[in-house]
Amino acid sequence: MLSTLIIVLPIFALIFAGWVARRINVLGPQATTELNRFVVYLALPALLFDIVAHARWSELWQPGFIGVFGSSCLIVFALTLLLRLRGTRHLADASIDGLNAGYANTGFIGFPLALVALGKEALAPTLAATIITVCVLFACAIILIEIGLQTERRGAALARKVARSLMCNPLLAAPALGALIPLAGLSVPTSVETFLKLLGGAASPCALVALGLFLARKRPDSAENLLGTTALLVACKLLLQPALAWALATFVWRLPPLLSHSAVLLAALPTGTGPFMLAEFYRREADVTSNVILVSTMISLVSISGYLYLVR
Repeated sequence: MLSTLIIVLPIFALIFAGWVARRINVLGPQATTELNRFVVYLALPALLFDIVAHARWSELWQPGFIGVFGSSCLIVFALTLLLRLRGTRHLADASIDGLNAGYANTGFIGFPLALVALGKEALAPTLAATIITVCVLFACAIILIEIGLQTERRGAALARKVARSLMCNPLLAAPALGALIPLAGLSVPTSVETFLKLLGGAASPCALVALGLFLARKRPDSAENLLGTTALLVACKLLLQPALAWALATFVWRLPPLLSHSAVLLAALPTGTGPFMLAEFYRREADVTSNVILVSTMISLVSISGYLYLVR
């Protein structure tokens, strides 16, 4: 548990730094939105472009692992989406809830945890899981959010408006452009690579600080009790998704031990900051999302440590 705590501690420190900065008024009430816009328009697109442009696809091509981890993410996302839509939730908000339940923090926690727990051989599957999470799952959520926010109901006009919005979305355009680099047999110039790494390296820390700023705001007394919703989404993330990954790895794809443990471990990670970025970016209610990120990160200290103990 100590190794897990050491890895997760910086996350809490960054959230706490944002919380303190808002409480002592170093950063004002608009800081959350502006910092999140920096992440969405600059830092995260640079990170996504860098990841995709430098990916070694021959090493990442593990069909069984991709099937297990990708299926566990998408199934949990779809089930949560349908469940929330049955409760008359708006499609945009239900999509963010689905992302809360299926978006694993592979980038910030996954790499150091996989290295400590499973060794260097687990880094390639972790990168594959990161691409699935931040590109594929993210893209599905963005498409549904854009559809939900459009007022046009005629099929052709709706499709055109959604397509236009998606093409202008930096979180989809960046990885698509990054994929052209290896496909064309090109390499990223050194100066550009340095720029991407400097800018992309700010994505996760700034998103966590923005989360702390949001948590520090004064909530209205009439705010809905979010305990039940938070508990549901955290249970889907920390229990249902790794259980699905284990079942798929064991009985469907029959993965070797390393890939099987990698899939389950990465599926058991807490919710990352991606859903919070989208909630803030699209001006949707973010109380549920901030609670899920914070609570799932805290509980994962116990759940991940317990899994690693059983595996060993």
